[in-house]
Amino acid sequence: MSLRQRLILTALGMLAAPLAYAGSTVQNVRIWSEDDRTRIVLDLSQPVQHSIFTLRGPDRLVVDLKDSRLADALKNLPTGGSISSIRTGVRSNGQLRVVLDLNQAVRSRSFTAGPNDKYGDRLVIDLQRQGNIRTVKRASEERVAGRDIVIAVDPGHGGHDPGAIGRAKTREKDVALALGKLLAKRINEEPGMKAVLVRSGDYYVDHRERMEIARRQKADLFVSIHADAVDDRRAKGASVYALSLKGASDEASRRLAQRENASDLVGGVSLAGKDPVLASVLLDLSQNAALSASLDVGGEVIRQLARVGQVHKGKVQQAGFLVLTSPDVPSILVETAYISNPDEEKKLRSKSHHNKLAQAILAGIRNYFYQNPPPNTQLALSQKGGSRQQVNHVISRGDTLSEIAERYDVSMSALRAANKLSSDRVKVGQKLRIPIYAGT
Repeated sequence: MSLRQRLILTALGMLAAPLAYAGSTVQNVRIWSEDDRTRIVLDLSQPVQHSIFTLRGPDRLVVDLKDSRLADALKNLPTGGSISSIRTGVRSNGQLRVVLDLNQAVRSRSFTAGPNDKYGDRLVIDLQRQGNIRTVKRASEERVAGRDIVIAVDPGHGGHDPGAIGRAKTREKDVALALGKLLAKRINEEPGMKAVLVRSGDYYVDHRERMEIARRQKADLFVSIHADAVDDRRAKGASVYALSLKGASDEASRRLAQRENASDLVGGVSLAGKDPVLASVLLDLSQNAALSASLDVGGEVIRQLARVGQVHKGKVQQAGFLVLTSPDVPSILVETAYISNPDEEKKLRSKSHHNKLAQAILAGIRNYFYQNPPPNTQLALSQKGGSRQQVNHVISRGDTLSEIAERYDVSMSALRAANKLSSDRVKVGQKLRIPIYAGT
């Protein structure tokens, strides 16, 4: 055989040989459910880019994984919790599509996790039934039917800690306390809501103690009030923060390390004496549901703050603030403005501007809880009873009539009729009356 023939045969053999798969392989699928939450974990051979979206009629959650495939050994995929079945298929672009058929409407959040002592790379998907803010069922506590929604209001800094100081000597701790008291007053005037002030005077409260006060008061939401500062005096605008995944991970590690001596509960469940894996799953479920709710309520608040003035970022940011690390209380931190900006410092000294800020924060909180009333609250029971309520919604930039109708679960025709609209056009600042027929 000539050299040329041997080279041709070698080349043909190389073409015929199976190529090693270079993408990620889903090696296993695990499901864990607890009350109204379901966690799905995809064990991966290596990190993967993914996207996730929901479909209605019937309810489905679709997960696309770039350049991936399902391991040949995975024949029968598990079900449980909100998931009635799982289907998979490889698309023409090489993406692995995983379809989770759902037995109820859910909110979803996903994140990737790197290797640990027991597992490799993972894609984690958390599902929570819509309309339920509670992160873990508090089976150990007696709560009176028709209770108020409890909002813990935390004025930042205080006492020996003045916080940031503006050019005109305005102290962040004073602004936070004045605004916090005003917000608490507005909340207490709201039917079905009750405020708890973390500090009511000029004294300092430790960061972790602020969070624990909210937990002891069985708060449904924790709101920390601050005023930002940077070296650049041109920086301006309000911001809203929720906890970062890194901050949540650090807090989880701390609590798991102390679980044998822990006397407190996480969402009504004690971690003491639990198997390490079970304790970790229980804490993760609670933390991620709390984080999901934090991002949702924070989104409502930042939308309302954008009506008052400029916002620094149009969406909720995430950081490792210690006061936001509660494992079972949704928590947000509101930077009302830049006290280092002379124009914004002047506004922060104005009572009329305080009124606008308090009203905007309250409007965001109200919008969220009308859509997600915690069980056993006055608001939830009144909706369940089928009574008609009147909710006002102020149009923000980007709002459409169809999205508003979907958000409040009312028909377009009912929304038009309630507001005497002849078309679907709305404008920023316009106030709409939302006819809520609870129980439908």
